[in-house]
Amino acid sequence: MKFSELGGKEIVNLNDGCRLGSLAESDLLIDEKTGKIKALLVPDARGHFSIFSDRDYIEIPWDCVKKIGSDMMIIEIEESSYDKNRYV
Repeated sequence: MKFSELGGKEIVNLNDGCRLGSLAESDLLIDEKTGKIKALLVPDARGHFSIFSDRDYIEIPWDCVKKIGSDMMIIEIEESSYDKNRYV
């Protein structure tokens, strides 16, 4: 799969069925030495919305990605981990 094909996919948590966002809105955290993906940085849509403020991100370790399908990416992460893995 090409990197450009990932853009339109939705990110869904297997544990609670929650939609966390889309890959088009997310950033990747990449290990500079190995070039491997370490985590997804997904904008936290649960917070308040403001055009002028910086966004909070939920850091999802790449190990939590379980399946990448034609329409969505399935991850498995506990909801309580969302707040622990914040990346601002």
